[in-house]
Amino acid sequence: MFTAKHTRIKRRVLLSLAVTCLTLGGVHAARAQQWTARLDGRVRFYQATELGVLVVGTERSLYGVDAEAGDVLWRRKGVRFDETDVAPVPGTDLLLLSVEGGDKTRLEAVDLMTGDALWRTDKARGAVMQMAYEPRTNLLAAVFARDAHGKPRAGFKKKPIVHVFDLAAGRELWQRELESEVELMPTRADADTDVPYTLDNYRPPVFLDGRLYLFYEGVTSLDAQTGHERRREKFRVNEEGLALTEADPAVDEGYIYISGRGHVRAISRADGETAWETKDLGLTPEMTLVRGTLYVRTGGQFARLDEAEPAARGPYGVSAVETATGKVLWRFKGADKGITNLALADQNTIAVADRDDLIFLDAATGKRRLKVAHKVERAAFVLINERGELVVGGQNEVAAFDQTDGRNLWRARHTPPGRGVLRTVAAIAARAASLYFRYGGAATTVFRGAQLLNTIGSLRWSGLAAHATLPDLTSLATTYGREYVQERFATFGVLARARQLNAARNVSVPRPSIDVEERLLDRLDPSQQLDRLSRFLLRRRRLAALRGQWMYYYTDLRGGHGLAGVNLDTGATERAIRLGDPDERFISDEATGLLYTAKDNRLLAYRLGGRE
Repeated sequence: MFTAKHTRIKRRVLLSLAVTCLTLGGVHAARAQQWTARLDGRVRFYQATELGVLVVGTERSLYGVDAEAGDVLWRRKGVRFDETDVAPVPGTDLLLLSVEGGDKTRLEAVDLMTGDALWRTDKARGAVMQMAYEPRTNLLAAVFARDAHGKPRAGFKKKPIVHVFDLAAGRELWQRELESEVELMPTRADADTDVPYTLDNYRPPVFLDGRLYLFYEGVTSLDAQTGHERRREKFRVNEEGLALTEADPAVDEGYIYISGRGHVRAISRADGETAWETKDLGLTPEMTLVRGTLYVRTGGQFARLDEAEPAARGPYGVSAVETATGKVLWRFKGADKGITNLALADQNTIAVADRDDLIFLDAATGKRRLKVAHKVERAAFVLINERGELVVGGQNEVAAFDQTDGRNLWRARHTPPGRGVLRTVAAIAARAASLYFRYGGAATTVFRGAQLLNTIGSLRWSGLAAHATLPDLTSLATTYGREYVQERFATFGVLARARQLNAARNVSVPRPSIDVEERLLDRLDPSQQLDRLSRFLLRRRRLAALRGQWMYYYTDLRGGHGLAGVNLDTGATERAIRLGDPDERFISDEATGLLYTAKDNRLLAYRLGGRE
């Protein structure tokens, strides 16, 4: 039987719960720390891989850490790697390491599960900048640059070298040094000390039709097996001091479409000859190919190579090019206050945003059908969510609009804390956006059911995937709009044996090399080994099917600073992760439901919270 005292207590509890709910505004705060891994020194970098292995570098060691459990899978002791020395090969269970010892450098292909080197070569030297992997032929093209360190500045140039390997055998087929130096991009533009430089300001190589295409000095087509040159057209790829001012290539059954010097070209896949070339359209950072028409964005925001803040360059607009003839069907020049990436809302509508407005264009004529004020501060990207709504976002705010009449459907804003952390806010915004675009799905910028013609079979990797060099959200949206984890996956290490021996429930784990210590698999019996390895493969399959929904913002939370996660399908702020001292390199992993961050010598994992 309840007394009056019990009733008063119950009322106070209910009132407290109500106040809490109102204060959080529907946010489910993820206070619980899932795991902590204490390492042997300050964490210098950490990278996620498709298999759910975190590769972590300290001053003295390199670790492979189970992202879901926090267990150390393996450790390489007595080595100090820079982040650009470590590169996961896309679509495989391999990690490339550039290992320096005295005055010698060697390249190793390492099993992500065990840390063991499957093959080594001393023919490739320098930091691993970009890669392309062709699964059908097991060819790997890796681009290296030596001594790519220095204080952040524009005009830092090196001469990259391309090496092509048989990935399974570790045999080098050929190498090619670029004829001239190209400008590189620092990983940090605001640092006072030496930092690694990258090729993140260029599009990575592509394998196509038995050819390797390079995009550093214009376009170069090389025989994939021999390196013999088939085609070379040299021109300045990026505008001086800016990154990614020319578009990623687009491909259909007959042609590969490239841009450079403001011109768009169609190159025959059969003979390498130029079928047509447009007149000068201006800077062309984005091309989308749909049903015989190439939609080209001109102008936009671009990362500067020597400053943390992006730069705006015009002229701003959209052009439609007929792929059969190269005829420019129409040009829209009405976005005179900047421009975001393109979004194809449906087969008849193209959407872009400038500083003030969301603009709807008729895809057939280029005529403006509708213009609505979006009121998003520093609008940087346009996406299409699962409901088919157009989502306009910037560093601090995101809003959704109906694609038929432009009505504002929802809006979420998270103001960053104090003025003293502007650089941190920009870095966290770039990091959060890059993770969303990487795993947000293939249809974030193009309507579902579109006949996107892109028959590029190779998988590509750039350091941008690891460290989000670019502070420019427009370039991030454009770069990652069509790059996502694919179903195809090749195994070369212990996972290959696990697949073969699954029925026998017995995995033979090779003896570790002298470079590897603390291998977790050595401490497990055969059945446990197989269970652990199978879990990584299952995680990889989940990741391939994943479509992320949340974008994170650094803001004030009740009780401190942290990350607020906005569901881009509903606009609801459903997640909150309190991080008193944020690490701008954080990684969110929807496949495991965890967020990873580092502090001193610790790698920490926090629960992201449940779905609504």
